Amino acid sequence: MSPQPTLRILDHTDTALHPAYCDYVSRVFTQADFRRWCEWEQWAPGYLAYSLFEDGRVVANASAMRQRLIVDGEEIVAFQFGAVGCLPESRGRGLARRAMEAALAACGDAPALLFANDSVLEFYPRFGFVPAPQSEFEADYIAEPAPRRAPRLDLADPATRDAFLALAARAAPTSEGFATRDYGRTATWYAANGYSAPLFRIDADTVVFAQEDDGVLTVEDVFAAAPSHAALAAALPRLIERPIRALRFGFDPRTLWPQARPSGPDRDAGLFLRGLDPSRLGPHSRFPLLART
Repeated sequence: MSPQPTLRILDHTDTALHPAYCDYVSRVFTQADFRRWCEWEQWAPGYLAYSLFEDGRVVANASAMRQRLIVDGEEIVAFQFGAVGCLPESRGRGLARRAMEAALAACGDAPALLFANDSVLEFYPRFGFVPAPQSEFEADYIAEPAPRRAPRLDLADPATRDAFLALAARAAPTSEGFATRDYGRTATWYAANGYSAPLFRIDADTVVFAQEDDGVLTVEDVFAAAPSHAALAAALPRLIERPIRALRFGFDPRTLWPQARPSGPDRDAGLFLRGLDPSRLGPHSRFPLLART
């Protein structure tokens, strides 16, 4: 009988093993990559990978990131799971289950959440996770471009990245219903992979990820020390090059934009919760897109 893969718990200090982890991610999740994110030194102490190694390769994994979750106005210590899976040639051996069990044991009784793709929706209920619907939000809004656009920021620049992380650490949550705090290093993953909207500096205490397309401005996220409807409304003309007629949001915007309304289910979310009653989220919520691992 061949020996079982060895469990290693990788953290930000295990730089010699990060390439094996990055290779695993790119092979299991073809749209994901951790290499540039690691080059940017974004792997923080709160992110742990429960990896099974075999012949020097990561063959299965479950990662857990510590979260300052906001649920109905209450801040809760929780864990968000990601990069859960197994190499195709190693499936059928219970390795992903073993990695999940190790990660969940380390989390104890703390609530957990994750965002799953359609191919594994039957896997997570085996560990006590239950599905929770998410909604998309939009609002009618007519605006003309300002004479000068807000400066665009490039998170590939280390100084810009450090300033962004400092702001994200003190930014207020975008919603009191269902959100999180201090997720700048998750947002940088999206930027490193080219998946985030452009980032604009509004002032020293406010940056906005936003993308304009066909008369609609998607406000993907707002990182601000003191966010307000008035400040966001004043900033919108500086984020566009052409007139807009509507807004879409990558988070639940009703605290910042009371006129926003649910526009339908977020069918791509695949949110699962463990140790947290989905009814606490209310009939409509949207965990920030740039906070999802």
